[in-house]
Amino acid sequence: MGIKDQFQDKAKDLAEKAKAAAAGRQDEASERASQAVDQAKDKARDTFDDNFDK
Repeated sequence: MGIKDQFQDKAKDLAEKAKAAAAGRQDEASERASQAVDQAKDKARDTFDDNFDK
């Protein structure tokens, strides 16, 4: 196996790791976004309930 082949294999490995990491970050960002939406809905509901009782 030549040096060129070794570099190409290493580049492929790094590309695969980068793709996996990017997918993980995207999943995490989606989860945080959905949590933020849920929190906003809960806060709006609580505010409405507090103001409705007055």
